Parts: sequence; C-alpha cells; structure tokens
Amino acid sequence: MGADANERHAVNVIPAVDVLAGRVVRLQEGDFGRSRRYGSDPVAAAERWVEEGASLVHVVDLDGARTGRPDPVLWNSFTNAGVPYQIGGGIRSVVSAQAAVTAGARRVVLGTAAVWNPALFCEIIDALGPDRIVAAVDVRAGRALGDGWLDAGRESSRVLADLVERGARHVLVTSVNRDGTMRGPDLRLIDQIRAAAPSIAVIASGGVGSLDDLRSLSAIGASAAIVGRALYEERFTYQEAVEAASSAHNAPVPRLQQ
Repeated sequence: MGADANERHAVNVIPAVDVLAGRVVRLQEGDFGRSRRYGSDPVAAAERWVEEGASLVHVVDLDGARTGRPDPVLWNSFTNAGVPYQIGGGIRSVVSAQAAVTAGARRVVLGTAAVWNPALFCEIIDALGPDRIVAAVDVRAGRALGDGWLDAGRESSRVLADLVERGARHVLVTSVNRDGTMRGPDLRLIDQIRAAAPSIAVIASGGVGSLDDLRSLSAIGASAAIVGRALYEERFTYQEAVEAASSAHNAPVPRLQQ
C-alpha cells in the first residue's frame, strides 16, 4: 500500500463545474449521452463553492474536450467573477495553454497532450512551469484516454512513465467507469499510481459519494479530490467534506478493493 498511518493528511476538496452547451452537468462514466444537468449558470455554481470555502474550482469545458477547441469566453467568465479555477478541455497546444493562464486560470489540465504527445506536454511545462500544469490520466480498463475519452487510449503505466520523465508534478487520476456514479473512488488505482510515481501529487477523481470516500482517499495519500455529483445532490455539504478530509487521520486504512 502506498501510504501508511504517518503519511495521512487532509485531502484538498475541489468542487467540479463541468460545462456542456453552457450548462452545468455531470457525465456518467464519461458518456456524453448520459449527462445530468445541475444548472444553467456555471459561474454561479462556481461562486457557490467559493462562498462555501473552496480555494480552487475544477472547471471542465466538455465541448472543448470533445472538439479540441477550447472556449476562452468561458475562461474569462470565471476570471471576471473572481473565481479561482483550474481549467481543462481541449487545451492541446502551447499557445492555448498560455492563453488560459493569461486569461486567469490558476492551473491548466492537459489530457490528450499528456496521453498522446509527451514532447508537447514537456513544451507546455517548459513554457508555464510544472506547478501550472495538471496531467489528466483518465483510466478505463487500464488505458489512459484522450480526445474527450473517445479514443482507444494508451497503457496507463506507459503514460505515467512519460509524465514522470518529463517532470510532471500534479496528476489528476480519474476512473472513468466510476465518474459520476457516486459508487466510491477506485482506491486501488490511486494507490498504484502513488506507488509508481511517489514524486507526483495525485488528485483523485471519479466516484466520490460519501464522506468515508474522502477519508479513504486521505488515508492512502491522495493530495486532493475532485467532487461533483455528491455535492450537487447534497449527499453532504462542502464544509462537511472538508471536515471529513481533515479528520481522516483518525480513520482506519481502507482495504483496497476494486
């Protein structure tokens, strides 16, 4: 197991605002045909989480992810509202990554570039610095997906090795088959990636549905957790999530089951 009792720490809870056709949605298992709508004002959704104490919001431009054309107007809407955010979706060049940071994004999330173009990923890190970049490793059946989760993907272990070699410091790991399901995160996957790349901070995504899930992620050493549907459906409040993550050092280390 990648973490022991002395390594446990509070997980940073990062609310998700996924945007599709101008609406706040959550996809189920990465399927664009199975989306749940949670509002028509993405900025208002993000402002709510900031008001409740979030220091960072995870924004995904799903249209950009699917088409490869990110929407700078969307970026600017969050910046103009004073929302601290990291942005992903369709950012596949040095120019677009630089533009997102210039527009106000705290960090840029790269999926397709991280999976398929290690040289480009390295160029973007060189241009912006490693702390501005989050590599998205969206895993289904052992393969990391790109292209809006519509391609066949690459073996996740090879993708991770490339990221380590090129100096990645933050990786967002999503179990695609659990995303939007609230069935619990894939603890084994998170633990395996932490063990394989101990120098990288692992942000867990996909499946969080309870406060115990956050405690478990803290117990295995995740640095942060993306939470979406469970917050929108009021399984718990943002403050309750923060308190659970902060008290996780009292929780037993979970058994890592699939």
